[in-house]
Amino acid sequence: MAKRDYYDVLGVARGASADEIKKAYRTKAKELHPDRNSDNPNAENQFKEANEAYDVLKDPEKKAAYDRFGHAAFEGGGGRPGGYGGGGAGGPDFASAFSDVFDDLFGDFMGGRQGGGRQRATRGSDLRYNMRVSLEDAFEGIQKTINVPTSVACSVCSGTGAEGGSEPQTCPTCSGMGKVRAQQGFFTVERTCPTCSGIGQIIKNPCSACGGAGRTEKNRSLSVNVPPGVETGTRIRLGGEGEAGLRGGPSGDLYIFIEVEPHALFERDGAELHCRVPVSMAKAALGGDIEVPTIDGGRSRVKIPPGSQSGRQMRLRGKGMPHLRGGQHGDMFIEMAVETPVNLTARQKELLEEFEKLSKDNNPESSSFFSKVKSFWDGMTG
Repeated sequence: MAKRDYYDVLGVARGASADEIKKAYRTKAKELHPDRNSDNPNAENQFKEANEAYDVLKDPEKKAAYDRFGHAAFEGGGGRPGGYGGGGAGGPDFASAFSDVFDDLFGDFMGGRQGGGRQRATRGSDLRYNMRVSLEDAFEGIQKTINVPTSVACSVCSGTGAEGGSEPQTCPTCSGMGKVRAQQGFFTVERTCPTCSGIGQIIKNPCSACGGAGRTEKNRSLSVNVPPGVETGTRIRLGGEGEAGLRGGPSGDLYIFIEVEPHALFERDGAELHCRVPVSMAKAALGGDIEVPTIDGGRSRVKIPPGSQSGRQMRLRGKGMPHLRGGQHGDMFIEMAVETPVNLTARQKELLEEFEKLSKDNNPESSSFFSKVKSFWDGMTG
């Protein structure tokens, strides 16, 4: 049976580029793979045929010979590509062809085939530190010193992990790649090198101080600048202040997560502050001035209108928290809480009873409410 034209096998034109040929082969390889075509008895032969075609057309010299002489260029056993009769699944050239596509499909995931998985120096881990600050500190901003337990570069070996200034050596198992390959049927499988654990280097004479890691554990004192306006959840990044890298690798970062403590007087809502202020019943009825605290430690006078009710709010502009990214301040809201007197004396009770008799027309909200209640009850009985 005459062989099909290699270009027809892959479904590309004779002038196709190398990328077009590779793309066509990838499509054919996935389409015809025997594991995905168990019900097609011709799938294996078609799969081998596609591999043979790609093995020739991917090689510029073989492709040029095929374009000039066709299949005759490879007859006679000298340089026959892949073939059907060489035993195994397409012979050694098949493994090479499919490995190229496997690398192309999965190279990024597996670390690439040009040493992308090699890790001579590993970056240190990022660290997290939770910092609690008061609301006053969040208003003013503060500089705090913190103690962070972390890994630092070994001072004895300068982070190399090797004793006496010696240099790490290339791993003999993986030749410095950090990965080893094994052929399993149609697939080339990459695994982390068991000798160097993927680093690509080994240390024959490890540093006695750090055991070859190139870093040691130590507590460090750091000064952290907390800017005005931070709130719970704010994150401050200190670049390079995290864990030291392995064997001279770059250090990670330190992230400070802010938690603002609850305050006894103020509740925060973004840049706004809320303060609930108790007001006597007489002050709320007659009106007057009260003095309220502000977060900066000052005082502000607030005028209460006569007849004010509980829940009434008054705004103090610019007396709230500063915005984290900007010089402006939010507002502060004073919420009135009208307080009913307790532990009355006999004279106070007498005065309130007299006041109650004289104030039937001074409670419009009560009159409106009980009028609605009467209408509700009348409707139920009707």
